[in-house]
Amino acid sequence: MVIFMYPRIRALREDCDLSQTEMARLLHVSQATYSRYESGALDLPTQILISLADQHHTSIDYLLGRTDDPAPPEHA
Repeated sequence: MVIFMYPRIRALREDCDLSQTEMARLLHVSQATYSRYESGALDLPTQILISLADQHHTSIDYLLGRTDDPAPPEHA
């Protein structure tokens, strides 16, 4: 399932009209590091997954390809 993660991360970034450099800046990483996250060459740390989900108003499960529903879970 993880294979879906990398295209989703890229698509979400592009939907926001952000460059890799801009997204990297938001995540406080270098553009090279972000590029490696997006290509799958480097595993995403938990905190980066959380930040990406927050940035894109989606769930980590959506980013990981565990669901096709991009809506974040509702909190009680």
